[in-house]
Amino acid sequence: MWDNFQDTLIGLSSFQCVILSLLLNGMLFLLSIVIHIYFEKTSCNKPLQNSLPPLSKSDILSSIITILCNSLVMFIGVTLWKKEWILIHPTGNIIHVILEVFLFIIIMDFLMYVFHYVAHSPYLYRLMHRKHHEHISTNFLSLFVIHPLESLGFGLMMIVLLMCYNFSLLGVTLYIMINLIWGTAGHLNREFFPARSELMGIGTTQFHNKHHLSENKNFGFYTNIWDRIFNTYEK
Repeated sequence: MWDNFQDTLIGLSSFQCVILSLLLNGMLFLLSIVIHIYFEKTSCNKPLQNSLPPLSKSDILSSIITILCNSLVMFIGVTLWKKEWILIHPTGNIIHVILEVFLFIIIMDFLMYVFHYVAHSPYLYRLMHRKHHEHISTNFLSLFVIHPLESLGFGLMMIVLLMCYNFSLLGVTLYIMINLIWGTAGHLNREFFPARSELMGIGTTQFHNKHHLSENKNFGFYTNIWDRIFNTYEK
């Protein structure tokens, strides 16, 4: 099965890879919106904030640009894989896959913490990160309302990690889905994670919501570990 999939992907032209990247990232974008709307309508948790930002043309345009940037990153990744700069092996045993995903999350969480912290330096904040923080409260597009340099930066960090270690196809797929769900959960207006999750080091919805309210705190994504270590954590 892996060999057939691999042969099919290798046989795609550059144009076909671009189309495939656009389709997959468009689907992930729609899935994020569905998750966001579903949870907001079905959750019994109290809203974190009373008012939500209105849907604007600027936010829609930013989201489209983010999809294009994510598609470019995926195209670069596939191209590097074809040239064997990135190696993806067939799925191993479940324990190995779980360890891979855990490794992926911890390393990416640290890299994203550093990138996010640097993005709050005065010059870079004005250049690229201020747009995201216009959403003091969040809606279903907030995750995608980011500067193209941020989209490309996060994506290229993932590509570098893939170049440094041979992950399994299932491990990479699971990480991408966890990343999407976590990013969506972080921009909900109701707590997504179980009670006391933040005490266990998890970067909860309320944890990230605090960052939108207090911009110099809570820079982590999946966890609050690095914020605790580097004294940028706010309960």
